[in-house]
Amino acid sequence: MIIKRIFYGSDFVKQFRKLPEPIKKIAIKKEKIFWSNPLHPSLRLHGLRGKLSGLFSISLTLNYRIIFTRKPNGDIIFASIGKHDIYNYL
Repeated sequence: MIIKRIFYGSDFVKQFRKLPEPIKKIAIKKEKIFWSNPLHPSLRLHGLRGKLSGLFSISLTLNYRIIFTRKPNGDIIFASIGKHDIYNYL
């Protein structure tokens, strides 16, 4: 997976601002890992299925995730961030 650029959706930005500070720091660290090696095992990157097919998930912790979409040109759009239940709001 080649990453050209990362964009942040408005929902992602709002959700990020509401996160506890320790989770924000983890998210920033994981984004750096994602930039350098999107397939790094610590990210537990996987495609979603069912109604969320076409979206991908990165694990921040056991409870927190980043949900994103990938464009054919390599652009990444971070759509959502939060606890595991964010899947229910997409």
